[in-house]
Amino acid sequence: MNPNSFRSWQFNLSGLRFWLVLFAVIWLLGAIGLGWLVKSIFILLVLLILAPIVGFLVFRWWLKRNLVSDQCPVCRNEVAGINGVDMRCPSCGEPLHIDKGHFQRVTPPGTVDVEAIDVSVKQIEDQ
Repeated sequence: MNPNSFRSWQFNLSGLRFWLVLFAVIWLLGAIGLGWLVKSIFILLVLLILAPIVGFLVFRWWLKRNLVSDQCPVCRNEVAGINGVDMRCPSCGEPLHIDKGHFQRVTPPGTVDVEAIDVSVKQIEDQ
């Protein structure tokens, strides 16, 4: 019989050692009446796992309600912004205010917006 054959039967328990120690600590705490501590740790772990998931879902809901995508009233490019916030159009630089899902120009009171129309001129030839 080979004297090194026993070494070939040894198992690598390094990965299992952590779980055995954890189980032993939990069992010991439960046996001496500190089960409330174990339950508190488990509740804390569940909260640490669920809090980012719930936070992400709440952020998506808030963003869906407050993100506005509309055309700039000056350059007619598609712009996105948060409802109720002042911003500048990234294309033309015009200051805009987002109110009730639409973009409005930020202008001083009494400003009148006009649209220029290009009128082509025809010359009449003398006959």
